[in-house]
Amino acid sequence: MSHDTDTQDQGSVTDPNKAVDFMILNSKSFAQAKAQRVYLEEFRKSKKALLMNQCTEKAWAAKEAYAYSHPEYLELLEGIREAVRFEEALRWRLTGSQLRVEVWRSQNANNRSQDRTMR
Repeated sequence: MSHDTDTQDQGSVTDPNKAVDFMILNSKSFAQAKAQRVYLEEFRKSKKALLMNQCTEKAWAAKEAYAYSHPEYLELLEGIREAVRFEEALRWRLTGSQLRVEVWRSQNANNRSQDRTMR
């Protein structure tokens, strides 16, 4: 699962409209990324149980060791890592876009205040 969250162009660094557009366009992607991460985290529990049931050993500790060291379980952990990486990268891009809008608002408020002072 390879995702690129660096699609926002350099012109949006100061353009609040582009920042808002980025938030709107990526809201579904963020929701999907979070849903994927939560699903994988929950599925991890089921996968552990399935793998423990495959183990022929009787001891609980042996079954658990089998499940945790199984290639399918390790692959699932890699999937969780990628899902978290993508979700967090997108979340911080969205947070950055929100902050751009707030900075723009503050700058405009300051400009209006200065304009009133100059009159």
